[in-house]
Amino acid sequence: MSNLSFLSKILEKVVLRQLSNHLLTNNLFYSHQSAYRAGHSTETALLKIVNDLLSALDEDKVSLLSLLDLSAAFDTIDHSILLSRLSYSFGISDTVLAWFTSYLTDRTQTISVNGSKSLPAPLHYGVPQGSVLGPILFVLYTQPLSKIIQHHSLYHHSFSDDNQLYISANLAQLQEIIRTSQSCISDVQAWMHNNKLQLNPDKTEMILITSKHNQKSLSLPFSVDLNGTSIHLSSTVRNLGVTLDQNLSFQQHVSRTCQICYFELRRINS
Repeated sequence: MSNLSFLSKILEKVVLRQLSNHLLTNNLFYSHQSAYRAGHSTETALLKIVNDLLSALDEDKVSLLSLLDLSAAFDTIDHSILLSRLSYSFGISDTVLAWFTSYLTDRTQTISVNGSKSLPAPLHYGVPQGSVLGPILFVLYTQPLSKIIQHHSLYHHSFSDDNQLYISANLAQLQEIIRTSQSCISDVQAWMHNNKLQLNPDKTEMILITSKHNQKSLSLPFSVDLNGTSIHLSSTVRNLGVTLDQNLSFQQHVSRTCQICYFELRRINS
């Protein structure tokens, strides 16, 4: 965690308010990004995703939902790429761009152990941890991902560094949507590699949402290959704090919530 001064955070809040107004006024926020926007939250993101998946179930379709996991996402942002993106994609220039350049560059890091400090090391990557501006700068840095995903005709929704990709089709087209998802994620991984980000295949999850009737016709489990890593389809996944199962019954989520409530009630009682 970075040690940021109180005055620095106050100044960042002022800049954040002006930056947000600029993005909203000029419609520069990606519509399917729910983080750090007024009226958008994990709830709105989940409502959008679950509603689309339930609508597909009503049409007797199957849906493949992919949850992408990034490794140390905020720590690997390339400052030069970020500043270039702020200029060319979001119209930030002149004095404002110079301020962001000053904000990001010439930072150093030291490690203190038992009173002994290491020599300062320059930080060429990442946004300051615990900063006010860090999260929204990450969102702007990764916004080009939306065009890659749309190119493959997948639906998607993001909340900060949590990315949900999904595609629906008739049961007969199952293999096709698997290939499409695999191709899309491979392109996303390539873009991340070029932009100093790291997709973690070991923690990336996929689940096939289908009706109980169609589920009997499927030869599960099977896996999807992602650059040499096999991603096995899960029976349940945890997305933004909610447990989703293959039939969207929410039975496991309700059961888990009841267990937590019961545990807390026992603590209160004791």
